[in-house]
Amino acid sequence: FWLKVLPSSIQPHLELYRKPLATMQQVIVVGGGLGGLSAAHTALERGAKVLVVDKSSFFGGNSTKATSGINGALTRSQRALGIVDSPETFAEDTMRGGAKRPDLVSVLTGESAPSVDWLCDKFGLDLSLVSRLGGHSNPRTHRGKERFPGMTITYALMEKIEEIAEESDRARIMLKTKAEKLLTDSSGNVCGVECVTSKGEVVREYGPVIIATGGFGADFTADSLLSKHRPDLSHLPTTNGEHCTGDGLKMALAIGADTVDLEWVQVHPTGLVHPDEPDSKVKFLAAEALRGVGGVLLDIEGNRFCNELGRRDYVTSMMWKNKGVTMGGTTGFFLCLNSKASTEIAWHCKHYKGRGLMKSYNNMSEFAKEHGILLSNIDKTFKTYNDIAAKQAADPQNGPFEAYGGGKSWDTWGKKFFHNLPMDAGDTFHVGVVT
Repeated sequence: FWLKVLPSSIQPHLELYRKPLATMQQVIVVGGGLGGLSAAHTALERGAKVLVVDKSSFFGGNSTKATSGINGALTRSQRALGIVDSPETFAEDTMRGGAKRPDLVSVLTGESAPSVDWLCDKFGLDLSLVSRLGGHSNPRTHRGKERFPGMTITYALMEKIEEIAEESDRARIMLKTKAEKLLTDSSGNVCGVECVTSKGEVVREYGPVIIATGGFGADFTADSLLSKHRPDLSHLPTTNGEHCTGDGLKMALAIGADTVDLEWVQVHPTGLVHPDEPDSKVKFLAAEALRGVGGVLLDIEGNRFCNELGRRDYVTSMMWKNKGVTMGGTTGFFLCLNSKASTEIAWHCKHYKGRGLMKSYNNMSEFAKEHGILLSNIDKTFKTYNDIAAKQAADPQNGPFEAYGGGKSWDTWGKKFFHNLPMDAGDTFHVGVVT
């Protein structure tokens, strides 16, 4: 979104932001997720003082929930692994994935490698593992060897700004403090923010405001932005934290902001279904990396039904078209990782299993018996999958089907990248139900 400013007030508004950051009293950042914390650290690097306001009792937001990694093209980690990639290819993938603004795509992809390298250099992060996930022509999703990458990355920025705040007056932190209103001067320019603390105290802070409050996917009230712009999706569960209620958008709208693209709400295909609470409105996200390392999706009859590495909207639509397992009022599908895939992403599997969201099996015979699926169907599915992968490796250019992302595939659903083979029903597996 952007703020609507009268022509007569544009020049003073621009002059305010042309001043060196060091001459400003402070830069106010509303929202303490990765976006907000990155903005705060960037302002600090430029010599400004910063104030970070967050309504939660701790920083992190949805960023800590990111479980697969951060994308970057032409990073040091890619070069170290011999991965050939470019911002141009990343941009092509992004446009193919449904993006409508080439100018924004250019910034996203062109700045991706410097951003990943900045995280590694400034905060000492390990982002040395690189995977190919849905919609990507090349491996470019970066994560470290421990924990969920979103948690690891965000915690590093969080700890650093807390350290700066403790040791100097360059940074201040206001948690459990909700920004309620943007303050404007006589010309209509934003000049600060009004907040309410957990004790009910009203606080006004002045300075340029960066809004980084995230989306509105967890606002299920009758007058929410979700209900207004995508009422057709309001019945779906969410993996968003309860804090995602569109606060920044609402504050901006209240002072006359225009908005764009609020109808673009993403439906993700793999929210994990807890067997004890299948109809819970809030789901835990199954990392896309689970499919990136070789996870296969099966329906209730033990058959594949899509390209597991396709776009999220594609995988979602294929799930809606096929027959899954019914748990309560929820329909789910089986995400299956063999021993090699499970080992590659062991921390995730251990975490999901500990939460009761994933189960391990000594073999797929155990799994088939539990769910009433013919083992012979699973055997056939795995044999076909292995044969397709072998043909793709031997002759990647002449398959009979169009491959997602271009080229040809031997797979009915256009998959051309296969990992951690072979799939064998006698192998050990981790399996989760996703919706």
